[in-house]
Amino acid sequence: MIDISKTSITLRLNDELLVVEAWGDNSIRVRDYVDQNMNDEFYHPDLKQLDTKGVDVRKIGSDAAELINGKISVQLDHRNRLTFYDKHKKVLLKEYVRQRAVKHDDGSEDAGKVQITNDFNSTLKLKPREFHPKGSSFQVIQRFESNVSEKIFGMGQYQQPFLNQKFNVLELAQRNSQISIPFYISSLGYGFLWNNPGIGKVEFAKNVTQWTMNSSDRIDYWITAGDSPKEITQRYTELVGRPPEMPPQLLGLWQSKLRYRTQDEVLEVANKYKEKGITPSVIAIDYFHWPAQGEYCFDKNYWPNPKQMISTLKKKYHIQPMVSVWPTVQNDARNYNTYFEKGYLVKINRGISMTMQIQGNTVFVDMTNPKARKYVWSLLQNNYAKNGIDYYWLDVAEPGYSVYDFDNYRYYGGTVEEIGNLYPNEYLRMVYEGRKQLDSSNPVVTLVRGAWIGAQKYGALVWSGDIDSSFRALRNQVNTGLNVGIAGIPWWTTDIGGFHGGVPTDKNFRELLLRWFEYATFSPILRLHGDRQPHSKPLSHKGGGSMVTGAPNEIWSYGKTVENILIKFLHVRESLRPYLERLMNEAHLYGFPIMRPLFYEFPKDSKSWSVDNTYMLGSDVLVAPIIYQGQTSRNVYLPKGTTWLNPYTHETFNGGINVDVKANIDQIPVFIKSNSSFDFSQLETALTEKRK
Repeated sequence: MIDISKTSITLRLNDELLVVEAWGDNSIRVRDYVDQNMNDEFYHPDLKQLDTKGVDVRKIGSDAAELINGKISVQLDHRNRLTFYDKHKKVLLKEYVRQRAVKHDDGSEDAGKVQITNDFNSTLKLKPREFHPKGSSFQVIQRFESNVSEKIFGMGQYQQPFLNQKFNVLELAQRNSQISIPFYISSLGYGFLWNNPGIGKVEFAKNVTQWTMNSSDRIDYWITAGDSPKEITQRYTELVGRPPEMPPQLLGLWQSKLRYRTQDEVLEVANKYKEKGITPSVIAIDYFHWPAQGEYCFDKNYWPNPKQMISTLKKKYHIQPMVSVWPTVQNDARNYNTYFEKGYLVKINRGISMTMQIQGNTVFVDMTNPKARKYVWSLLQNNYAKNGIDYYWLDVAEPGYSVYDFDNYRYYGGTVEEIGNLYPNEYLRMVYEGRKQLDSSNPVVTLVRGAWIGAQKYGALVWSGDIDSSFRALRNQVNTGLNVGIAGIPWWTTDIGGFHGGVPTDKNFRELLLRWFEYATFSPILRLHGDRQPHSKPLSHKGGGSMVTGAPNEIWSYGKTVENILIKFLHVRESLRPYLERLMNEAHLYGFPIMRPLFYEFPKDSKSWSVDNTYMLGSDVLVAPIIYQGQTSRNVYLPKGTTWLNPYTHETFNGGINVDVKANIDQIPVFIKSNSSFDFSQLETALTEKRK
């Protein structure tokens, strides 16, 4: 039974309810509920209802209908299949059907007749939308036809070297260094959002595109058509949210290492930077500065006067301190029973009540529980915010289970298989809402190791997790960061040099660190962090003193030659700051990523859709990082439509060609768009600076 309204098509069958609805300009939302059970639960977040004008909905005979909404239209045909078209009636996306046509027996004039079609009149009996019973829930499958020439970009952060996600299989789950944000932009001219926070996977295969959810009772997706990637981004981020304004003072160097153990160590580092005439934007105080996990306070044995330390950092050194927060609670913490008795912890279906083991047996706080969030924020407010802390580092935000047995955990809002990807957003929401209650005038910026759809509206600054210290890992980061931006999160950063490993005295690691630092200079946030070797011994056997720390990781820790090059690129970063402020404002107003694949700025250049490991910083600066050990040159494609300036040689090139570029150890290939409205003369000076 098909019903139509001014803005929607509704199909009712015995075992499903399909609602196809105009949802914003040039956009359509599709929801399919098993057994006609249309209830929007906590675990299925509502998308913002966007105004829509000029929608045309009509029936096509007795068993088909069409909805037209600006640049996109959709047809529901006699096989209950949806096909989406652009404004030129070119197919954007079509559901996959492999079953024989059936007789109509609904009392209409077509009753008893068989619809004849050559369109996959198959005996395979595969429907586009399927619900397979699984206990009290369902395994959900959504299938689409695969266009082998299509390119797909976005979907979040996966540690792989591919920019184009076509032909990839992606797990829809959060893990350390993996961030599932199921939105993509297609080379065919549409954007697609899969709005289900459960655990599953998507297969962008040659023969079919298939979304599979382990445990759900509905399908929910949104599709928009646009004339350019920027237009698609604007529609998408209008729907799910855009980041706050980025405070300009945070655009310099972020300094951290594996644990500054005492307040004296932090102040010593701040003072040494001051002696060198460098003002970092942030110094991060990493994990185990607390007596026990879950207490959320400084260990007084090593941080005797945190309020004074924080004041000194801000007023004397003009550095913002940031503290690490973990969502873990040790079973011997002073307040463990509060969490346990009030039901604030993640529930375990099998085995003992433990979800992670590090410096003790711990259980994760259930961040989907609003009372748990309120309790944790009260501790953060009393022990950090009242001492002057404005910025938080939400680590282990996936959360980082010791064993990723997603079916073994459940939250206040549902099982992890049903809602697991919501966890980092709820974690972020706790800090965002808490900070806004304290001071609504200051933008919230939170460093976080996980995110899902819309995390950017909570001030999410995502970093790429605990990756290894290798050129292979560096190569993964370039395309990964671009896909995070396409998925809607403009603020993204990495651990310069990688997290796991790296010996400051090793010449090969020094080369890696330099190439990574050069790349990070042309990224949203320049952040020096990592677990350098060898480790120190613990300061004591208890509290915040019981955890080891890594070797030094400041710019002077790698020898004078490396230090001079790093200082050069700090000057490059300073020259970029006014430009970065402009880009951050674009991200806030329109949702545009800071780092953009070439096609994002040059969509009419067909070759730009196939270029990876090269990107635009905003609209005017092209960056081609050095990502192989021993590499001292790169072949770089310059997109059509403009001329390009090499700031090192002052040569200009017409677009649409490849050029070979030298890149000594103190250089990164960069080109400036010649018709830019921004004055890049200071950048040119900084890039060509020679330091002894």
